[in-house]
Amino acid sequence: MVERLELPGGGTMNRRRIAMLTALSAVACTALVGLTGSDAGAQETIEVKIATVAPEGTPWEKQLRQVKRYLNEQTGGRVRVKMFMGGSLGGEKALVRRTAQGSIQIFGGSTAALGSLVPELNVIEAPYLFDSAAEADRALDQADVIAKVSQAVEARGFKFGFWAENGFRSWFTREKQIRQPGDLRGLRMRSQEALVHLQTYRALGATPVPIDVTNVLTSLQTGAVDGFDNTPLFAFATSWYQAAQHLNLSEHSYQPGIIVYSKRWFDGLPDDVKTALTSVPRDMVTSGRQNVRRMDPVLIRNLERYGIQVHRPSAAERQAFATAARGVPDQVARKAGSGARALLRALR
Repeated sequence: MVERLELPGGGTMNRRRIAMLTALSAVACTALVGLTGSDAGAQETIEVKIATVAPEGTPWEKQLRQVKRYLNEQTGGRVRVKMFMGGSLGGEKALVRRTAQGSIQIFGGSTAALGSLVPELNVIEAPYLFDSAAEADRALDQADVIAKVSQAVEARGFKFGFWAENGFRSWFTREKQIRQPGDLRGLRMRSQEALVHLQTYRALGATPVPIDVTNVLTSLQTGAVDGFDNTPLFAFATSWYQAAQHLNLSEHSYQPGIIVYSKRWFDGLPDDVKTALTSVPRDMVTSGRQNVRRMDPVLIRNLERYGIQVHRPSAAERQAFATAARGVPDQVARKAGSGARALLRALR
């Protein structure tokens, strides 16, 4: 019997429902938002586009709908939001570029995706930087960390909004079970197109193969790659799990989502709209994280019911991987520049 998961606010998600969902990249995660409007006056209607590679029916959509309601309420209905789900406006890297240019006004996705233009953010997803979600939250919510992230994104044409969630990434493989670092040696692993993930795979002896989210399932089914890493929710949302036989719950990289605004667009907004965008309630951040995290145990049990062999590494096994990848955080920071080194120190 496949376990059904009751979602906050009602409704359930079962295997059929989840398998039909399309993907978020990276991040997870995180959701992606797009907004358009005018600064002609405080009373003018601002048309808001929320566009995301996140699928419908997931906690990511739920969080975006919260944003939609919040902006409507805070601006007396002047901000009108229309949501575009499932990557209908492009992949994460394209959306990042368009947000910087101002043709998309709000981006929500993985820090690794944003790292394509803001390289400092790559260090956030460094392997074995955090041992738990609580530890990651404490680090990311520090005023100093938020200040450094805000400074980095503003220098590249963005305005920091708030954190979202994808979660801890783990390894899924088609045929070979992963128990120790040497098991990855020689495997062709789908990698997110991000410096930190490419460096992590290389450190562990695997060959990273950057593939866009929309092409990963086909690449797995045809044997073009041997596996991938991502969160259980992401694997379900994309149906990638259908091409895997093994899951090592390595939880080797924590991937937050991040919401940023186009600075070019933001700077021309009325003051009250700016205030609304930069004053998102804390409980919206907290619920966004919790709604993703509470699904993991059920999804993992369902993976086992679908025949996937799930390995829960011992402390010694986890330490072996951490030791093999120990040089990656500093390597990434050096490549990404002095701002990345300062951010890494603050996160640690």
